[in-house]
Amino acid sequence: MPDRSDDLFRAMADPTRRRILDLLAEHGTLTVAELVAEFPGLVASGISKHLMALRAAGLVTATREGRHQRYAIDADTMAEAMAPWVARYEAYWSDALNRLRDAATDS
Repeated sequence: MPDRSDDLFRAMADPTRRRILDLLAEHGTLTVAELVAEFPGLVASGISKHLMALRAAGLVTATREGRHQRYAIDADTMAEAMAPWVARYEAYWSDALNRLRDAATDS
């Protein structure tokens, strides 16, 4: 599987998209109208564009419910995309924290 972290971070670079993800994490699923209510000054077309970017990155899914679509986080894709990035830095931070612990115990 290719490293999708670039797509993920590009999609999450926008603060509005990060807030949409926060709201979806908090509520489970939301419609465009429900999201618009959380963003004064944005209209449905603006939210829809952000949702399209998040869907293209695989971060959210859409399910039709009557005339509306409900959006939800795709946690599996997020975890899959984050894994290579986290793995790259995990060894660094583990080593750094071990050195810090060793320095503290040597003092």
